[in-house]
Amino acid sequence: MKSFPAQHPDFRLTFHRPRRVALRAALFGHIGLLESWFDGDVDIDGDIGKAFAIGMSSDFDKPTLATRIRNRWHELRLSNATHARAKANARFHYALGTDFYRLWLDEALMMYTCGYWSEGTTSVEQAQRNKVEHVCRKIRLQPGEDVVDIGTGFGGFMFHAEQFHGAKVTGTNTTPEQVDMVRDEIRRRHLEGKCSVIECDFREVPRQFDKVVSIGVLEHAGRDQLEEVVRAHAAHLKPGGLGLLHFIGHVGRFETEFFIRRHVFPGGWIPSLAETIEAMERAGLEVVDVENLRRHYALTLDAWAERFERNWDRIHALDPRKFDERFRRVWRAYLFGCAEMFRSPHGHTHLFQIVFSKGMVSRESYPMSRAHLYAPMKEAGAEFAAMHAREAGRRAQE
Repeated sequence: MKSFPAQHPDFRLTFHRPRRVALRAALFGHIGLLESWFDGDVDIDGDIGKAFAIGMSSDFDKPTLATRIRNRWHELRLSNATHARAKANARFHYALGTDFYRLWLDEALMMYTCGYWSEGTTSVEQAQRNKVEHVCRKIRLQPGEDVVDIGTGFGGFMFHAEQFHGAKVTGTNTTPEQVDMVRDEIRRRHLEGKCSVIECDFREVPRQFDKVVSIGVLEHAGRDQLEEVVRAHAAHLKPGGLGLLHFIGHVGRFETEFFIRRHVFPGGWIPSLAETIEAMERAGLEVVDVENLRRHYALTLDAWAERFERNWDRIHALDPRKFDERFRRVWRAYLFGCAEMFRSPHGHTHLFQIVFSKGMVSRESYPMSRAHLYAPMKEAGAEFAAMHAREAGRRAQE
């Protein structure tokens, strides 16, 4: 066993099988080193985030030829081209159980997407409420409107849109475990008739809606499914309606990180912003507004990583065989690594929100500025502010 201090004093690499690690790193670069860590051939002690930041700044994260070949082979085997494979890929990640996600996501909404850290935001709970309210305002959500929440997750957007905007929300999701959880929550809140969730692929939504919301779905479409999925979003929207795409995207055309596809999201593929906008135009959608929230995702991932670390013993206790040390290392790499990816000045991965319409917008149908996004709330203002105050008070007592 050999131990080497890294150039940065905040972490140390300890090699238990130096030759094996060196061979894997020579073939697969950073993937080889990561997989050696997952297998216990090397340990990383100290600040994991700093280790990833240094690796990214030194271009160690660039894929080798062998890694690119593995990535293409992965695509041939696990593409989202069929609905059955897309469902299996989704379940690989999202079927880990509500109890697992509850231990490190925000408590109020359990949003598993980038939060919105406007000035004064002090917790991930507040950031996620900010985000769903930001989305509601962007699509001008009105009482009584029929909106589809593509992907749904644990229902956070659905319940906020119904509670604060009086919308009727239909969710879609391919993961049975999440569908069951959301249905139980709908019954617990007595929202039957106001909220519902359908277990289906987002390409199978059965009708059109006044508004379409897609938060963190597009990056799961797959390399060759972008056009099909964007057309599906357009098909779900009534003429004249508004929608929003919230997704991780590249500026430029790049391969998606193999580590994420192999160990975290098997069918995932990060599209480029340009490809997405081109596909939207071909589908008959007008791009109304584009916002980049890259910096917000770094802060969101910081919060998730801190809670994952703090609650690891409780996570492990849920199922010691499933949530073992290898799982812990993969997820530490995922959470800390992605935080540094969104923070890195050398990166090309961003978080975009695109507001779109089905038909040209006018001065009458959509405001000419973004002022409406930041004006104080009216009817729901007191209750929304009270939620923030309660959360701030609770966290101050912890």
